Amino acid sequence: MVRAGLTTERLVQAGAELADEAGFDAVTPSALARRFDVKVASLYSHLKNSQDLRTRIALLALEELADRAADALAGRAGKDALTAFANAYRDYAREHPGRWAATRLRLDPETAAASAGGRHARMMRAILRGYDLAEPEQTHAIRLLGSVFHGYVGLEAAGGFSHSAPDSQESWARALDALDALLRNWPTS
Repeated sequence: MVRAGLTTERLVQAGAELADEAGFDAVTPSALARRFDVKVASLYSHLKNSQDLRTRIALLALEELADRAADALAGRAGKDALTAFANAYRDYAREHPGRWAATRLRLDPETAAASAGGRHARMMRAILRGYDLAEPEQTHAIRLLGSVFHGYVGLEAAGGFSHSAPDSQESWARALDALDALLRNWPTS
């Protein structure tokens, strides 16, 4: 019998919290069952399997991050928008490291298309309108921005910048300045 109050939403939220505490790789149905003091089989009336749980956490994280980024972007343009968007990503990753890791989970094409991933891309395209980039250059720029944001945040989280000066915040600000300069002077083919 399923414990009263156990829902898919509660399980996904608890899984997201577990990811932030122990890492996304530590999120398993077994670990989640222990958290609720139920048998693993009880979870399967709400979740299909481990991949379903991980996918749902990824979708939750993408949605949370999109909401945060949209709030940060409101009323901004140009470098101010770029910086606000980038800082929203970095702050989210610092506050929710497991959920941040979940945003990089490979989703099947149908799930990815229905996710908040599209909102992220649309927000980046909105930022790029301030730089007057047309297609296909917008797509190249979006890929560059995503690579820089994810790469920097990942290296920072792994301690890659903690062993030397200057402080990683200074390097982050310089990276955003460099991105702004590059976007304003985007090379055309």
